[in-house]
Amino acid sequence: MDRSNQSVEDEREGGDITFADMVVEDSELLKFYNDSTILLTGATGYLGKLHMEKLLRVCNVKKIFIIVRAKKGKDPEKRLEELFNDPSYAPLKRKYPNFTRKIHLMAGDAALPNLGLCEEDIERIKSEVDCVFHYAATVRFDEKLRIATYINVRAVRDLIRIAKDIKKLRAFVHISTAYSNCVQSTIEEKFYDPPIMADKLITLVDCLNDNQLDAITKSLLGDFPNTYAFTKCIAEDILRTEGKKLPIALYRPSIVIATLKEPVAGWINNVYGATGVLIGVAIGLLRTLRGNPKNYADMVPADYVINGVLASAWDVACIKTMNDNKELREESSREEQFDKEIPVYNYVSTPEKPISWDEFQRLSTKHATQIPSEKVIWHSYFRMIQNKWLFLIASFLLHTIPAHVVDFIAVCVGKKPMLVKGYAKINKFADVLSYFCQRQWVFTNNNIQLLWQRLNKRDKELFEFSMKLLDWDLYFYTYTRGGRLYILEDPLETIPKGKIKYIKMLCAHYALMAFLLAAFIKIIMIMCNLIF
Repeated sequence: MDRSNQSVEDEREGGDITFADMVVEDSELLKFYNDSTILLTGATGYLGKLHMEKLLRVCNVKKIFIIVRAKKGKDPEKRLEELFNDPSYAPLKRKYPNFTRKIHLMAGDAALPNLGLCEEDIERIKSEVDCVFHYAATVRFDEKLRIATYINVRAVRDLIRIAKDIKKLRAFVHISTAYSNCVQSTIEEKFYDPPIMADKLITLVDCLNDNQLDAITKSLLGDFPNTYAFTKCIAEDILRTEGKKLPIALYRPSIVIATLKEPVAGWINNVYGATGVLIGVAIGLLRTLRGNPKNYADMVPADYVINGVLASAWDVACIKTMNDNKELREESSREEQFDKEIPVYNYVSTPEKPISWDEFQRLSTKHATQIPSEKVIWHSYFRMIQNKWLFLIASFLLHTIPAHVVDFIAVCVGKKPMLVKGYAKINKFADVLSYFCQRQWVFTNNNIQLLWQRLNKRDKELFEFSMKLLDWDLYFYTYTRGGRLYILEDPLETIPKGKIKYIKMLCAHYALMAFLLAAFIKIIMIMCNLIF
């Protein structure tokens, strides 16, 4: 809003407002999605929820098919009902109270062949759907190879094979990750050779039992840090081998963090990746992490990710249209390029708006200390350490010892010890994340930048995703508040009480440091007296 107002002021200073300034430009993306029938997988996941909400709130779609499985004793219908209780759906409920009429539930499971869909639902997809967005994936880094293969690889293959028979298909976007090829130091917007072909991996998983798979998983992964990146890499090759004649695109976001603006500023519902660091440090639990603080932390806001996905579907549909039209294809070398190669979009921040882990820590601390929570465990202290042995020493002193001391006190006063088990999970999380904190990748995102340039003014307002426009300091203002509100479930009204507790924790922290320092000096003096 401020940018557009400033633009108008500049126009007034420079001369008269022209007719073009008074005409509201039509949105090409809204036209594209108008009366569209969408197939959306992973609708219960973080990005899937946001994608469905954006389609229903902004785009006049006809119908959205979503695939939901039963989980933890809840049937698909119950899970769908609970999904709409998220704060992210509040604006949609106010604007369109009857939005659920456009949502059509299909019972399924990405871990099963053909995503667990019945024949009737598959036929409905083939006859009615015109856009497919595939978000469904297991994002657990330590997932067993069998499950990771079925969900992240076989489901992609089966869905593409279904898509080949979709009569009105205009776009198919597969959402991967920017770290699917993390064994490369430079990651361009192109396909890379997989460590093993998809069909061979699926056959291998089908033939071996769990114990056999566990025994060979490490050797199969090779340089890949986990089964998530490994299977995501293999899944991408399926697009190249099986999706050649489809209007298909590969979309790779980096570390996804809270929303910037919509549907709710700062909304986040998980503690994966950078958000886990933010929350862990804010409440005083995470005090050290192995990594290079000077390396870039490639992070992207979730609503920007969704807007980029929606734009990429429109883009690939335009490419397909031009490729099918010889005259149009001859007018554009870009379309000729994509006639031969499936477009890849690296949605990353480093090329346009880089931020280091050092800056991440500074901005997190700056804004988190303005809104301390009553749920803090201890005074916030955090250091990222690159050296392996120094990190192990710091982890022992800052995590292991305090955990055992606190649990010992808890047992003495008749309470249940919890911190040792808690730090076991924290250390496991830190081990997973340290791989990405220790390494530096060079990303290219020319296709994303060109896509942004191709949007008209109206679409840039409705579907903003240019990282060049992002102000990290302003973003962390909402990010930290969103983490407090949606992760810690601590309303902003409790900030005054949180500040009081913060001061108490601060005093206790420095009192303890003074005591330990005095004890250390006393021990040194005693040792010197004994020696001399």
